Amino acid sequence: MIQVFRSPGRHGYAVELSPFIPNRVACAASQYYGIAGCGTLLILDETPRGLVSVRSWEWGDGLFDVAWSETNEHLLVAGGGDGSLQLWDTANQDAPLRVSKEHTQEVDSVSWSPTRGENLVVSGSWDHTAKVWDPSLSRSLTTLRGHEGVVYCTIWSPHIPGCIASASG
Repeated sequence: MIQVFRSPGRHGYAVELSPFIPNRVACAASQYYGIAGCGTLLILDETPRGLVSVRSWEWGDGLFDVAWSETNEHLLVAGGGDGSLQLWDTANQDAPLRVSKEHTQEVDSVSWSPTRGENLVVSGSWDHTAKVWDPSLSRSLTTLRGHEGVVYCTIWSPHIPGCIASASG
């Protein structure tokens, strides 16, 4: 069965299924195709009536990616057009737990490490860098340089702890 959720005035950029809660989806969205305006982080549940918005938060710039924590069912990270990473607690926060702004351009990709005991996030940006983050801190641990273009995608290996792949162009 195909289900559709429409968010008027927003364009979806990323969706991620919760690794803990069946039928829960996080969605990163932006106004005006991310060129101008704000973003919205949506938490949706699939119900017999269709997809229903459980929570949503507005952000001052577009949101381009989202990733659930692999260790806490309520935590997720989002990447913003203002170069920020925001750590959100879906259970009880009206604002992000933490905001880190080290990228100098849009954050296009975020990925949470799937390795048990390795609570790390990697981000990719239009500033030609990827950064590794500890979500409990408000700063990155390292910056990976060497890309000659926008870093469109970052991902952790599910098989090799600490191994990251990235794509740029």
